Amino acid sequence: MSADPHAEAHGHHEIEMPHATMRDYVIGFVLSVILTAIPFWLVMTMPLSAGTTGAIIMGFAVAQIVVHMIFFLHMTPKAEGGWSLTSLVFTVIVVVIMLAGSLWVMHHLNTNMMPMPHEATSQVEGQAP
Repeated sequence: MSADPHAEAHGHHEIEMPHATMRDYVIGFVLSVILTAIPFWLVMTMPLSAGTTGAIIMGFAVAQIVVHMIFFLHMTPKAEGGWSLTSLVFTVIVVVIMLAGSLWVMHHLNTNMMPMPHEATSQVEGQAP
């Protein structure tokens, strides 16, 4: 009989965490530096238009988030039986729905609550234009 009677019952429920090596951390660091240096260079030299530069920087930001999640947070489909990745996907979906809904509401409020032109306000108040 073992020293811990519950060890046998709970032993098969252990979740295997991925182990990172120094190589993984170095790769993540180098990718993070590159993904930071390129947008910095784009802003400092301005070789493209402001809109294009902004879009490229947003793309690099998303890539950097993915690099951090994989190399530093170890969020892979194997980690915690896939539940950490599943919860991340659910969180991203909820955030996108909330942001899109908020922007939609604000756009419609801005469109429907615009102030009337000067002529229309003076007629409403009973004054001649």
